[in-house]
Amino acid sequence: MSRLFGSVRSRATLGATLVVAVALVAAGAAVLLSLRTNLTGEAGTRAERSAQAVASELAARIPLDKLSGLDAEDVPVQIVDEDGVLLAASEDLERISGTGTAEVTPAPTRSGADDDRDRGDDDRDDDSGRSGDDESLEPGEIAQGASYTNGTATIDGDTEDYRFAAVEVETPDRGRLTVHAGSPLAAEHSAVGTALTAMLIGFPLLLGVVAGVTWLVTGRALRPVEGIRREMAAITASEDLRRRVPEPATHDEIARLARTTNATLAALEASVERQRSFVADASHELRSPIASLRTQLEVAAAHPELLDLDGAVEDTVRLQNLAGDLLLLARLDAGERPVGTRVDLAALAREEAAGREGATVEAEPVEVSGSRGQLGRVLANLLDNAERHARERITVTVRREGGEAVVGVADDGEGVAEADRERIFERFVRLDAARSRDDGGAGLGLAIARDVAVRHGGTLTAGAAPAGGALFELRLPLAGADRGAPRA
Repeated sequence: MSRLFGSVRSRATLGATLVVAVALVAAGAAVLLSLRTNLTGEAGTRAERSAQAVASELAARIPLDKLSGLDAEDVPVQIVDEDGVLLAASEDLERISGTGTAEVTPAPTRSGADDDRDRGDDDRDDDSGRSGDDESLEPGEIAQGASYTNGTATIDGDTEDYRFAAVEVETPDRGRLTVHAGSPLAAEHSAVGTALTAMLIGFPLLLGVVAGVTWLVTGRALRPVEGIRREMAAITASEDLRRRVPEPATHDEIARLARTTNATLAALEASVERQRSFVADASHELRSPIASLRTQLEVAAAHPELLDLDGAVEDTVRLQNLAGDLLLLARLDAGERPVGTRVDLAALAREEAAGREGATVEAEPVEVSGSRGQLGRVLANLLDNAERHARERITVTVRREGGEAVVGVADDGEGVAEADRERIFERFVRLDAARSRDDGGAGLGLAIARDVAVRHGGTLTAGAAPAGGALFELRLPLAGADRGAPRA
């Protein structure tokens, strides 16, 4: 079963069919109930009219054998007294149920004297103590309402279902009588049966149409999804991240999914290419100091007197620094977040500038939230870069500007050309003036500085210093306690 309905298409078709089926069953039941109620009500109205007609004749003192209502075809009529004794019934009535009086043959007609005596006794009973219901109707008056029941009647050998109406009438000569008249329910049964048959035939056909249309529409809607899936499977198998999934020419969710998927593939391709370039550049940078160190060790092994100890130490330090830079970049690429401690940038700038020739610091106390070690690495990298290019002077400024802390590192060197002010933040990039690995480093300092700034929610940009050299500005959000008026 789970495999049968394992696709969105089949589940959508099943769901739509079930919803429509429930709605159709509910609507069909309501229609049948309403139809049956209306037709039963109409039959009851006809039966009441027949009973009222017979009651009117009784109120007018028409003898029982002269009542016209007893001769009506397909209308079974019974007249009973207060004791439930059958006084008159339709001529062709053979059997009846549902009226409370199953007799179809009236009691024997009494003699005139007995009738007079009985009527006299009835009159005396009426005068002596008639119930409240008897007093509610005057002689010759017919009750306004009627009571209804369902039953069966057999007339001329045909048995049918009937709706019976019972109407009471107060006669001048016979007291309180009840007239039971019926109306056939054949039309109600026929209409309900026809409607039920139509529903039993039509509902399955309609559900089949709903299921088919839902299956086709869902398949058409999900066709682009299948195309995206196939292309993604092909990309995974081929490992060719240059490929893209097809984008349908619509503006729905599937089109947005395709565009998002392509954007993800583009970002993944860029990340992979960046990683490959990083590995290649790192391998190239590591090769030179390792080869130099190996050469020195091999020469020292053959000729100990020629060992260049200072050069070996220098190459080892370069390797150590490069390995540290690569490790930090790897942690930053992995999404490492800085620890949220408060750092005084003014104090940190003085620490990093201490001992550097020509470096001066102009700082006001400004606190930010982040990693002291990483922010110190940013300032150290900026100062190292400024030392390599400055002629005589390096200026470090720390100030607050709105809700940000701004750290500026300026030198009086040749500066950075406007076209190169973004490129210098790329990894392993050296400008012409810093091509030498010995003097210019590995080209990772500024890249690390910008990555750290971004991880701290800030920015790092390059511009022109007032003295004509380069100016690097680090902007970081102030710590929570400092996001207000400046300190006094």
